[in-house]
Amino acid sequence: MKTLEIQTQERTEFVDITARVQAAVVELGLKTGVVTVFVPHTTAGITINENADPDVVTDIKAGLEKIIPWNGHYRHSEGNSAAHIKAGLMGSSVQVFVENGRLQLGTWQAIYFCEFDGPRTRLAWIG
Repeated sequence: MKTLEIQTQERTEFVDITARVQAAVVELGLKTGVVTVFVPHTTAGITINENADPDVVTDIKAGLEKIIPWNGHYRHSEGNSAAHIKAGLMGSSVQVFVENGRLQLGTWQAIYFCEFDGPRTRLAWIG
């Protein structure tokens, strides 16, 4: 297993970690199979989505904020319920096929770490 440390700068931020996951696949010596990327946090998630047009990520962030506003009427005493809900929607892991030591993503796909309660130092586990 490899651990990535991810430093976020904003409350809500999508960080493209594809190159770092690919480097971990090489370091782990995985030639063929499936790699899992797991985020051990309850206010952050992970997703695979388009990396060609940065407006896609902007639209995803805006859409999530529209349906799950930060200042909603939540009961959780820490005040970050919106982050928990958004993380739950994104999920805590993704799996990607590996062939010949390379991630098998679609032409426009990237792996994004999704921060919803930043800025923070976060982790992603790859194995």
